[in-house]
Amino acid sequence: MPELPEVETVRRGLQPAMEGKRILGVQTRRKDLRFPFPANFNQRLIDAKVKRLGRRAKYLVADLSTGEALIMHLGMTGRFTVSISKGAQKAGKQPGKFHHEAGDDEKHDHVVFDMQGGAKIVFNDARRFGFMDLWSIDDLDNYPAFEGMGPEPISNSFSGAYLKEAFEGKKTPVKAALLDQGVVAGLGNIYVCEALFRAQINPKKLAGAIKRDKLERLATEIRKVIEEAIAAGGSTISDFATTTGELGYFQHRFQVYDREGDPCVVCSKPIKRMVQSGRSTFYCGHCQK
Repeated sequence: MPELPEVETVRRGLQPAMEGKRILGVQTRRKDLRFPFPANFNQRLIDAKVKRLGRRAKYLVADLSTGEALIMHLGMTGRFTVSISKGAQKAGKQPGKFHHEAGDDEKHDHVVFDMQGGAKIVFNDARRFGFMDLWSIDDLDNYPAFEGMGPEPISNSFSGAYLKEAFEGKKTPVKAALLDQGVVAGLGNIYVCEALFRAQINPKKLAGAIKRDKLERLATEIRKVIEEAIAAGGSTISDFATTTGELGYFQHRFQVYDREGDPCVVCSKPIKRMVQSGRSTFYCGHCQK
């Protein structure tokens, strides 16, 4: 599933085509994605102006002039592409060497937005795990997916002091604690593995047993790895692509993730893999204590 950096990359790619523009037309080419579209979805969007395109954790949130927010989730394979003119071909440039190719079969183009200014935005989702919803802007804190979410890892409220408080008494492994969206919003498996390696913390260590100085370093490394991934355009492990069709580059900087058996970049001992809560964890047993 695309994680915070991938979703932020998509947001930045969509922003020039959406923010400050009216939605002139909407096509929904099926009745549902992961969930059915809201009642009168198309009609509620047409002629609405996108006042702001933001992000909450792994969700895109477009504030509309109607007082509603368009909430969009990429799911596992969802991707947006932007064409500037009506007759333009979708960008399909995929430079570099990647783990897997991203699909762009037009039969999976499920939603099309025609924007003021001539941009056409297409949402393609082969597995249909993504979704779109409408919710009152004034009540966003009570949107079911946002209730109880922790702070964003690149926000001012995220720090070692915050982690110390959030982890107090927790007897779950730190890896699981960081994947809890109620602790930190938007963190996923890839970047938790990378941040724990950089902070030299074993993913099996109990969250409540980690000392303050280690948590300060962990908070710093989480922020740095997220910011670096955003700057690199995210990571392409399965199907993530930016709005131009290009794939993210951050996977070329992985130090542990998906590197089982490869030499550690610090000590040269082989990277290990284990399963925690059904997810693969990659780590160095020598460097991470």
